[in-house]
Amino acid sequence: MNKTWKALVIDDEPLARRRLIRLLEPYMHIDIIGEAVNGQDALEKIEELLPELIFLDIEMPVLNGFEMLTQLKHQPKVVFTTAYDQYAIKAFEEDSIDYLLKPIEPERLEKTIRKLDQSAQQEPGYLHLEALMKQLQFKKEIKTLTVKIGDKILLIKLDSIIYIDAEDKYVFLHTADGKKHLTDFTINALEEKLPEAFVRIHRSHIINSEHIKEIRRGFNGAFVFVMNNPENTRLTSSRSNGEALRERFNI
Repeated sequence: MNKTWKALVIDDEPLARRRLIRLLEPYMHIDIIGEAVNGQDALEKIEELLPELIFLDIEMPVLNGFEMLTQLKHQPKVVFTTAYDQYAIKAFEEDSIDYLLKPIEPERLEKTIRKLDQSAQQEPGYLHLEALMKQLQFKKEIKTLTVKIGDKILLIKLDSIIYIDAEDKYVFLHTADGKKHLTDFTINALEEKLPEAFVRIHRSHIINSEHIKEIRRGFNGAFVFVMNNPENTRLTSSRSNGEALRERFNI
């Protein structure tokens, strides 16, 4: 017989909360004891109701999901629910049971419940990051990157990014509206994370191949990429990337 879990659903979107609660109805051993509408509300209700399990959205006002977790005294098991897959690594650093991408599908939720039930017999932290990344197909699914501006988090759509460059220890996203956004990612991490449209042409430059205006031959086997932005930014490849770029762009 499965353990009964007292659960709290935490999401700032009413429709998302109602949908998840409806999807959980067939699981009689998941007892929904409450809802919370933001991180601060969740913090208060968790300490009051002491749930054993929380379904936790990440992007919320007041406190986001991660910020809320750092302030908890009572530590329930966590299933993250979010529309943004860039948080996957951080989520599993928190020893969560699972990471569900919205819109949540019933079949995917069923797998989560099985993991939850298995976790009742296992030590915390039994899930591994490698398994998470394989499950999410992390690199293929992302559609946005986050940047922080003060207390705000902006979601930058990948198709709006013209190019990415590294300046000393800082990495910037250059977007079609002419803006320059500082990101916390390293350029090496972005190279691994971004889809195939993004090409590393130099140790300091990644370009979005969908925004190339022209490709010109440079010196010593290098290429000059003229980007399709108002500034017609020119980025020169390294010589070591020449052969790979010739094959990639058939030049």
